[in-house]
Amino acid sequence: MNKAVLTDVVAEKTGLTKKDAKIAINAVLESIVDGLCGEAKVTLVGFGTFSAVKRSARQARNPKTGEAIEVPARVVPKFKASAALKEAVKNLELE
Repeated sequence: MNKAVLTDVVAEKTGLTKKDAKIAINAVLESIVDGLCGEAKVTLVGFGTFSAVKRSARQARNPKTGEAIEVPARVVPKFKASAALKEAVKNLELE
């Protein structure tokens, strides 16, 4: 499911217009990004928790040449699914 399909589903389930549903989805996503940029965790009960984690610098290898390269330290987004979300998708059939 991509963002356009998600917009259609949200519009259908809420009775909003597609334009309003798109605005709502964008507002939620922007709020999550703003929360992570402010170094806060964003927890959606029953869905999961978004957080920003620091990864330290490390050495890696270029698989093509075998040359050692330095990977700089950085901050990356992380998502931890809630128990309810894990339970909901637990019995899905694997393809």
